[in-house]
Amino acid sequence: MPGLLDPLFRGGAVDAVFTDTATLQGMLDFEAALARAEAGLGIIPLGAAAAIAAHCRADRFDLDALAHAAAKAGNTAIPLVKALTARVSAADPDASRFVHWGATSQDIMDTGLVLQIRQALPLMDKDLDTLEGYLARLAATHAGTPLAARTWMQQALPTTFGLKAAGWMAAVGRARRALATAGQDCLVLQFGGAAGTLAALGDRGLDVAAALALDLDLALPDLPWHGHRDRLVALGAALGLVAGVLGKMARDLSLLMQTEVGEAFEPAEAGKGGSSAMPHKRNPVACAVALSAATRVPPLVATLFAALPQEQERGLGGWHAEWETLPEIFRLVGGSLRVMADAMAGLEVDAVRMRTNLDLTRGLLMSESVVMALGQALGRGPAHSLVEKASRQAVAEGRGLGDVLATLPEVTAHLSPEQLAAALDPSGYLGMAPEFVARALAARESSRDA
Repeated sequence: MPGLLDPLFRGGAVDAVFTDTATLQGMLDFEAALARAEAGLGIIPLGAAAAIAAHCRADRFDLDALAHAAAKAGNTAIPLVKALTARVSAADPDASRFVHWGATSQDIMDTGLVLQIRQALPLMDKDLDTLEGYLARLAATHAGTPLAARTWMQQALPTTFGLKAAGWMAAVGRARRALATAGQDCLVLQFGGAAGTLAALGDRGLDVAAALALDLDLALPDLPWHGHRDRLVALGAALGLVAGVLGKMARDLSLLMQTEVGEAFEPAEAGKGGSSAMPHKRNPVACAVALSAATRVPPLVATLFAALPQEQERGLGGWHAEWETLPEIFRLVGGSLRVMADAMAGLEVDAVRMRTNLDLTRGLLMSESVVMALGQALGRGPAHSLVEKASRQAVAEGRGLGDVLATLPEVTAHLSPEQLAAALDPSGYLGMAPEFVARALAARESSRDA
């Protein structure tokens, strides 16, 4: 049963991968594969492997009993192996002697986690690809739609909404690639036995490891990694990057949704974004979820980093700190990705309001454009000083910048009325914005074809 807040903050496709039952099944998949690998090498009887594998189903185990036993044992693997052994023994006492043969608790838990990660990564990648697609559509549609760029939270110069969307899209693409790389590095077997030497298997340890990796379709690392957690930490960091990229997008959108701005909105839906007190409110719910994740995930990633220097061959406490942390990162990022994809799929863009807001400063937004036009004759420095002085005068007198400039001989001597009007037109000062959008879209297509 989901928690009260799970549908709000989580609810992504990866949630099903990190349930208690799924965690248990990952460990049982390891045990079944271990038995098959050892039987195939003649280390344990073939019949024992079949008997063990037949009982490796999570739905046959009492999760509550395992949880209470783990509180005393120190991890979930110990009571699970005992419970599995008991089940196998009830059906085939001889086979039960070979359960968990040559392995240790960390082997089963780490490899079980890796199997969960392998399930989660394609789900995350699919959602990221979907989000990229929505952003690409927005970028293409609004490549030339002008709006005010804001720097230091103030109107700066004209840009286009397409360029803003292309920036979001490109960042998602980079984060997606970082996640794919870090995730691929994690898809390795953990199998080292009690102290990372596989001594219990004599001279067959590496043979078993290779067969086990093949059975589970995991890469065989050069050596066990019980005390070396860098792969998982890098994965957590990549997930943190995704959370931050989504948070940036949410921050921008929430600011665009402000009443005084009103340029873009999360899609409207019955019961979404309302207020218990104010019927008129349209709150940015998806943005709130994504910003919450962007706030919560970095400390969780920091936990993974803090747990990285583990003691000797097997860690105490640091390893334990990972167990809930990495799955929670996955779930929070998955929830953020879910809501932002939904928001961008139906984003409401008010191009008229964007154009209206460009005129809020009555031409001040175009001061750089005028400087560049005048600079051809006066030089940039003198032109800047002249327009700066005119801007202060316009503010002080409550007039438009164009009105003030049109009265100055220093301006009219070099710019005709038509040239001054052109310099004050936001749609004529978009620079390379449309071209940048085209480049970003082309780069995305190129990466998809690669």
